[in-house]
Amino acid sequence: MIDAEHYQRVLGDELRRLRRDRGWTRKELNEHLQSEISLQTLATYELGTRQCSVVRLVELCVAMDELPQDLLAKVHQRVFVDEPGRIRVDLRRVIAEAGPELAPLRRWAEGRLQQGRAGNDSAAPAPSRTAAHEVSFDFAALERMAELCGVPTAELVGHLRNLAPA
Repeated sequence: MIDAEHYQRVLGDELRRLRRDRGWTRKELNEHLQSEISLQTLATYELGTRQCSVVRLVELCVAMDELPQDLLAKVHQRVFVDEPGRIRVDLRRVIAEAGPELAPLRRWAEGRLQQGRAGNDSAAPAPSRTAAHEVSFDFAALERMAELCGVPTAELVGHLRNLAPA
C-alpha cells in the first residue's frame, strides 16, 4: 500500500532539494515557470502538504532541467526501496563532516564522487547506489567499512546516521 502523506512529503523533499541544488529561492524558481504559482503554493508542494498535479510537476521539473521520471525515480527509491537494515549516506556530508576517525571513509567518499558513478571498488564495501551523491550501506558493507576505519560497527553506524541525506 502507498502511504500518500509520506509519498507527498518525500516528493516535496526532492523538489526542495532540486531547487536548492540549483541555488534558487522559491521566487527565482517561480520566475522560470511557464505559469505563475504563488510562493505559498510552492512552499506547500515542498513541504508535502499540498498535492501537485502531474502537469504542474512536469512544469516544475522542466523549469529545473530535471526529467520528471528521474525525480519520481528518486522518490520511489526513498519510499519503496530503502530497506530496514540499510543506511543511506550523503557522500558530500561524509567529506565535509566526517571526523578524523573516519578518514578512510572520507577518502573513499571523495573517490566515489570523483568517479561520478557506483563503480566496482574491490578495496571498499559495495553499497547500493541511490542518487549520484548518496549510497546505501547494507550490514556487510557497514562491517567492512568499520574494519577499514578501525572502529566498531555500532560506532560507525552512529556516525553514519548523522550523515544521512537531509
